Amino acid sequence: MASSSMALDVSGPSAPEVGELAPPTSVDEPLYEIVNGQRVELPPMGAYSTLVAAELHGHLWLHVREKSLGRSIPEMLFILDRERNLRRRPDVAFVSAERWPLDRPVPLTGDWDVIPDLAVEVVSPHDTAQELLNKVEEFFTHGVRRVWVIYPEQRRAYDYASPTQLRGLTDTEELNGGEILPGLHIALSKLFPPPMPGTSSVAEGLDSEAAR
Repeated sequence: MASSSMALDVSGPSAPEVGELAPPTSVDEPLYEIVNGQRVELPPMGAYSTLVAAELHGHLWLHVREKSLGRSIPEMLFILDRERNLRRRPDVAFVSAERWPLDRPVPLTGDWDVIPDLAVEVVSPHDTAQELLNKVEEFFTHGVRRVWVIYPEQRRAYDYASPTQLRGLTDTEELNGGEILPGLHIALSKLFPPPMPGTSSVAEGLDSEAAR
């Protein structure tokens, strides 16, 4: 997940107003989110986290396409709350055919006005435990049904059914799609490339916060 700590002065190109589609992001423009009407730039993910996010999206894409369950999307900006102008960009997301039928056109430009069923955050060194926990709560508040938080360096994952109901997984276990993605099983040992040296304290911080 790209950290959201870089708030920008939007006196130049402004954040989109409620109900307005954001202009398409150019190749050279940093990714961003809109938090309470303020544009917040996202620092780039590390190479290792980016690879894990791509692997996970690949697993989801093949599964949902084969079973016509919906769509798997990387780095899409979703409109979570129009009144507050809150738009979040999970690293990977799944939108079911129930929430957006497969034959319904997706907007050609701008942000997607739908709440994903599944939001996935892949942790990068810039992320903090507090930012992650806030985002998890935010997703559930606005109707996301499940959240996965992936820690590539630690080769661990957290499967959230609610902000307070979660299951920690090691690389000997697997992510299960449950009712949202029936039949989906992703072994974490296959998801993570060989571990890289060095770890961060983000996972430990999340453990401490979740235990409170």
